[in-house]
Amino acid sequence: MAMTGSCLCGAVAFAIDAAATPIELCHCPRCRKAYGSAFAATFYVRASALRWLRGEQQIAAYDAPIRERPPAYRHVFCRRCGSPLPIVAPEHDYAEIPAGLADGDPGVRPLRHIFVQRRAPWYEPADNLPRYDEHVPMADHLINRLLASRRQA
Repeated sequence: MAMTGSCLCGAVAFAIDAAATPIELCHCPRCRKAYGSAFAATFYVRASALRWLRGEQQIAAYDAPIRERPPAYRHVFCRRCGSPLPIVAPEHDYAEIPAGLADGDPGVRPLRHIFVQRRAPWYEPADNLPRYDEHVPMADHLINRLLASRRQA
């Protein structure tokens, strides 16, 4: 059965027909601003497994300028309600999914915190998940895990 998700107003909806990576909790300042929260909770799926069910004309993107070095920061959202939406990178066959968009249990759980050194001063993670001051080593990045699983299949 496919996992489904939608934005706050319901104008944009999607389905995912494949397994997802675990959830990553990112505390970087750009994610905090984009999600309006202490962190962004996201997971990855193959882009080819994501299907838009409705509302593609409501999807907008903001590409923030590169600050220090690539990659750029992209934020995708619903034009009507402002909810964050999946960020699709078809050229690399992955999509980053905001976990809060899942209509039910996405079937995955948080794996770790990243950019904890840059977290909001008013928030301290209270769980026992691994914490990384910056990003995780590239070999352990969730996108690389997803792409590796595709090569093994």
